[in-house]
Parts: sequence; structure tokens; C-alpha cells
Amino acid sequence: MARMHTGRHGKSKSRKPDVELGTTPEGFTGTKEEIDEAIVSYAKQGIPQTKIGQLLKTEKSLPYVKQLYGKRLGVILKEKGYAPELPQDLMDLLRRATLMRRHLEKNHNDVHNRVRLNRVESKIWRLGKYYKASGVLDKSWTYDPAKVALMIKS
Repeated sequence: MARMHTGRHGKSKSRKPDVELGTTPEGFTGTKEEIDEAIVSYAKQGIPQTKIGQLLKTEKSLPYVKQLYGKRLGVILKEKGYAPELPQDLMDLLRRATLMRRHLEKNHNDVHNRVRLNRVESKIWRLGKYYKASGVLDKSWTYDPAKVALMIKS
């Protein structure tokens, strides 16, 4: 499949090494209970899922959560009741679009940023459609820039 805003095709394969699920990674000396406590404490602090994965990799020397648990970090957070209301990738795009809109309010003639904003918003609509179809988002969810700006401020 071609990339969204270019005519080129991309490399869409994973670069992760093949590992057996449910095994202990090399160099990892901790226990599952320690990792559970760390995941819950990071989630209580409001740290996003991607950052939790990085912290586990650097501080706890756990390269892949899926190797130890057999399931992804997002599934673990959902089981423990700390899953965010919106998926992280969608939230990042919403944040970017809000910052671009704020920039365009001050700089009306910035044509390049307006084009980038159109691209980001088309990605938001596309992701929203996907998440509605897969049941992650409510069917009545719509992208409204004013509501998103209020949500991101708080």
C-alpha cells in the first residue's frame, strides 16, 4: 500500500527481533510483579503508554513487554484500568493539529502550515474512522477542533 501523502511505497515490516512469547528476556533480572508495580505507578503518574515502554526498557532493562507477558502494554493497561480514553496515536495527532491551528491564528499567510494542517486532519479523520469501526471509539465521536483545543488545554 502506498504512503498517504506521497506516491511512494514504504517499508512496512517490523524491525523487532523474533522472540518467544512468555519467556524471560536476556539480561532481565527482575520479576513480573516488579514490572506490574512499575507499570501501575507510571500509569498513575499520567505517563503515556509509549513513554512507559521506553522507561521499562531503560530503567528495568526489559526490551519488550510482549515477550514477558505474551500481550502488549496497551492490553495490560486496559486490564488494570489505566487505559486512556483516546488512543495515543490519535491524541498525538490532535495535539499537533491544535498547535498548528494556534499558529495559523497568529500567522494567517503561512500557506505551508495550512497544507500540513490539512494533511494532519485527514490523518485524524482516517484514524477516527478506523477506531470507530474497530470499536475503540464511540460511534458518535467526531473531530471538532474547538472541543479538541479545550480538551488538550485541560
